[in-house]
Amino acid sequence: MGPHVSQPSVLFVCLGNICRSPLAEAALRVEAVAAGLAVTIDSAGTGGWHAGEPPDPRAIAEAARHGIDISGYRARQVRSQDFQRFGHIYALDQQNLRDLKRIEPKGLLGRSTARISLLMDIVPGREGTAVVDPYGGNAEDFAQTWEDVREAARHIVVRLGG
Repeated sequence: MGPHVSQPSVLFVCLGNICRSPLAEAALRVEAVAAGLAVTIDSAGTGGWHAGEPPDPRAIAEAARHGIDISGYRARQVRSQDFQRFGHIYALDQQNLRDLKRIEPKGLLGRSTARISLLMDIVPGREGTAVVDPYGGNAEDFAQTWEDVREAARHIVVRLGG
């Protein structure tokens, strides 16, 4: 996949890549397919301690409630090349937005070409808010996370022309 790919590409980033960002990835996949839009979609974490692990079982269960199987997803940490591979990188909260801006490549070689923003900024009335981390919560918290990322995914699809 070279730099001349015109297909839009989106990366969702949270802390561990096992709860929020896999659900955001799944939600955008559903919305993009429904809109007939070809998009490269992935998710990652700013932290690497869950790398290689599947999503949280509660995230898998929440996605399954909506007919989506995310059990094959595997957590990974954000890499410097992600800042060139993806046109849009959405952080799921302010801390991860700050971390992304801190690790974003700034040199002339390998400079970031991605637009980095807070995911909920795309949803009218939710600007500046985080997708709540459901990790310490229960099934209802995961359902709320799904509602947030599904709403954001709809707005992303509209913005991408779907």
